[in-house]
This record gives sequence, structure tokens and C-alpha cells, in this order.
Amino acid sequence: MGLDDALIFTRVVECHSFTQAALGLGMQKSTVSRRIALLEERLGVRLLNRTTRKLRLTEVGQAYYERCRQIMLDFAEAEQAVMQLQLQPSGLLRITAPIEFGQLLLGRVLGEFMREYPQITAEVELTSRKVDPLEEAVDIAIQVGQPQDSTLIARCLLSSGRSLCASPDYLAQHGTPQTVAELAGHRAILLPQDPPRYWPVQGESIACQRVLACNNITFAREAALAGAGIVGLPHMICREALQDGRLIELLPQACLPTSEIYALYPSRRFQAMKVKAFLDFLISRLPAEVGPLLEP
Repeated sequence: MGLDDALIFTRVVECHSFTQAALGLGMQKSTVSRRIALLEERLGVRLLNRTTRKLRLTEVGQAYYERCRQIMLDFAEAEQAVMQLQLQPSGLLRITAPIEFGQLLLGRVLGEFMREYPQITAEVELTSRKVDPLEEAVDIAIQVGQPQDSTLIARCLLSSGRSLCASPDYLAQHGTPQTVAELAGHRAILLPQDPPRYWPVQGESIACQRVLACNNITFAREAALAGAGIVGLPHMICREALQDGRLIELLPQACLPTSEIYALYPSRRFQAMKVKAFLDFLISRLPAEVGPLLEP
């Protein structure tokens, strides 16, 4: 009520007329007059001396007008600043992401984005934990797997296939399985999305000998390279090791669940320009060989 009355008072003073102020505000003249009277009553002072021909500010009214005018200017400047933020990406961008995604892709892409939009600053946390963007005031939380919280907007960034891999030393010692059934009894390195007692092969229930469970795919790859066991790795993590022979792909006909990566953010309505622009930029820069890129 106070801010509205201050706006009405300011318009009356600047228009030098209750009638003109009412027209500009889309109000009845009687309503404007009543609101000014109530404002004076609430403040306990007379702000305007009225005659049939003109309005004249009292000394107190002049001081009140100058303060109100500055408030209105500040308010208009604040609105302009907010709208300006939506014209081009700017401000602090807070992102969380899985460690490997951050190391392999996000660092390079974010650097390119910040070079293109120098008014962007960023804070990034690389982590294996699930992050709630609302609770932790994060603009974008990137995570592996289908999100469970339906109150968040989830945009699929990529989908990467997986391959069963083992080192030549492991296969020399334990043998090379030729069929899915022959996986039974082999030593398994499992990731969080894998069943705890079975090989992660869709349509099959082949028991495994779990020798290592971890929540980091780079760690799992390194353990497999050292001969600890067989692991189902995303293509983006094992491609180089397969190409140079440090890992061997097993049973390419086996169907493993894909690894999907999602970007989570609180709302699509009135989405900040910095968030929309970065997500579009990120998807445009994701290498095609990682997997099919999915539209929102």
C-alpha cells in the first residue's frame, strides 16, 4: 500500500493534476484524490495545497516527493537491470557435475562459453553425489541417470553405450568368455547403476563374483586395466584403452544399459538467460561420438 501511494503521489506532482495522473494510472480521479488524502492522514502531514487551478507542494511535501522520486528511479533501474540480464548471458553460473564429465567435457566447453560471453563468471563442483539444485542454490546440476524429483526440469544431454572390458592380463589368467553365460563366475567390477549380484546385461540374470564396487568410472577403468576383473564401461571412458589394446572388448553382442547424463534445473518458466544459453551451448559442443544427443 505504501509504495502504491508513493507512486500515485509522485504521478500527481509530476502531472500537476489529479485528472492527468488518474488517466496515466488508469484510475478514477476520485480514487486518486482519496488515496492522496489517506496518505496524508497516515503520515499525519499535508503534502499538497490544492486550489481549483493548481497544486502546490508544501515544504514537507517537497521533501517527501524528492525521496519518492528517487525510489521510483531506483525501482525502474532495478527492473531495467533484470531485463538486461535476459538480453545476453551474464552473472554467476553455479554448476555441479560428475567428475569424469567435468574433466573430459565440461571444463573445455565452459571455458569456450566464458570466452564468448565474458560477463559470465562460474563456480563448478565436480562430485559423485546427487545435488538438489533448489536446496543448494545451483543453477545447473548435471548427473548420471534418470532423476527422481519430478519438481525439477530434466534435460537429457547425452546417452552413452557401454562395453564389457577386461585387460589382456586378466583374460590370459582367467580365460575369455565367449558367451554371456560364460560370464558366470568371472570377477566383476561394478558401478552404482549395476545390479549388486548380477552382470549388467539386459535380458539376462547371470551371477557374478563381485570383487570391487566403486562410484567412479575412471577408478573402475584403472582397476580393470590393472587386471582386477571385467567391467561395463561407458564408451567415452574406455574408447582409447580399447583402441590401443590396453583393454579388450568382450561379448559385443551383449546388451548393457546405457549411461545417460541429465542436466537438472529448477524451472523452465522465466529461465535465466545464462542457464538457457549455456545448456544450448553445451549440447551444441558435445562430441557426436559420445552418443545420440537428445532434444529437450
